[in-house]
Amino acid sequence: MITTSPTEFLDACAALAPLPEAAATARAAFLVAPAGFALAQESARDNRYMDLSRTVDPLRALAQHGALAQALRADVPVITFPGDPATPDAVFPNNVFATAPGRLIVGRMRHPVRQREAARADIRAFFGDLLGYDEIDLSGCSGLVAELTGSLVIDRVRGIGYCGIGERCNLAGAEAMHQAFGLRLTYCFELAASEYHTNVVLALLASRAAIIAADGFRDPAAAQAIAQACGGRAIWLSPAQKQAFAGNAITLSDERVWMSAGAAAALTDAQREALAGYGFALDAVALDEIEKAGGSLRCCVGEIY
Repeated sequence: MITTSPTEFLDACAALAPLPEAAATARAAFLVAPAGFALAQESARDNRYMDLSRTVDPLRALAQHGALAQALRADVPVITFPGDPATPDAVFPNNVFATAPGRLIVGRMRHPVRQREAARADIRAFFGDLLGYDEIDLSGCSGLVAELTGSLVIDRVRGIGYCGIGERCNLAGAEAMHQAFGLRLTYCFELAASEYHTNVVLALLASRAAIIAADGFRDPAAAQAIAQACGGRAIWLSPAQKQAFAGNAITLSDERVWMSAGAAAALTDAQREALAGYGFALDAVALDEIEKAGGSLRCCVGEIY
């Protein structure tokens, strides 16, 4: 079922029991190294978190990325694919490649600079030839935009997708992702005009709590419905905290939340205590150089289910 109504969504959500064998978090992760790190002008057209006037340090970005991979190994095995200077946004692979158990999904990107990433044969071969995953390729589909887990935040335990409609995902893309990920329920809502991806304004933490930036939603009722679906277990972000990427977080285990050092520093003591009350430790990695490209820690991590 796909719905745009918060009331219809909550009614359908209440009827969904957890999937008996679904894992709340991934069993491994993959990253793509920032090779020749630079800001992509095409992406800056609708990514308001980018500032093309800022200078970047490619070696510093590479060092921060390496530290991220090392840190995440505390929770899961991590694979890092080589980058390519021709695809500067490839450091954010979760928008292009995503998985469900036994399946690799390849997204349909809006900008040509990102569409080039979807053609990577090595990542496709890793999942298809080595892991034996079936491939669902949306990259050549006309009439849709579907930037995978940038646009779609998934409750894996209940099979629920939260899909932000905007310039990086349309309703046709939401429908295609609903089918590709094998979801039972997808709630589609419009993002605020200034937002490009859902995973900047919403994070689901091991399917039991949420981090929500209410001003990232066009309709406040959508944000409230998501919090209600999480049993009220929600950390609400201010606009400044959202800008610091505190909503761009991920759980790779049932006990830990990862976000960038800048994002973690933006949290209040009360928010940290709330996370602890939900059963999560908080760990952070310095990513301020990579964040100049308009994404943060969650955007860097592709999940392997």
